[in-house]
Amino acid sequence: MTTRHFALAFFLFCLAAPAVSAASTEAEYKIALAAAESAEKDAGALKNQWTTTEQALAAAKKSAAAGDFDAATSAAKKAEALAKASIAQAKDQQDAWRAAVIR
Repeated sequence: MTTRHFALAFFLFCLAAPAVSAASTEAEYKIALAAAESAEKDAGALKNQWTTTEQALAAAKKSAAAGDFDAATSAAKKAEALAKASIAQAKDQQDAWRAAVIR
């Protein structure tokens, strides 16, 4: 992973961080989880799912089951950011491999 990919992942992670300290509701968690699962499905279609995304999704579901919707929403947003970063990486690498081919 290049510095550019790390920067992209960090940027997306920062976007996923909660902007306000208000308590998250179950409805907000479900919306965040749906967005994360959709992005992860898109990453899967590109055959570039990250294990960290799966871990964040599992953490979100575990926190929700325990009734901690703040942590669950936060983890779901993190999973979405990671999935989007993996999508960006896959799209970037679709053509970048040509630069590495010896001619």
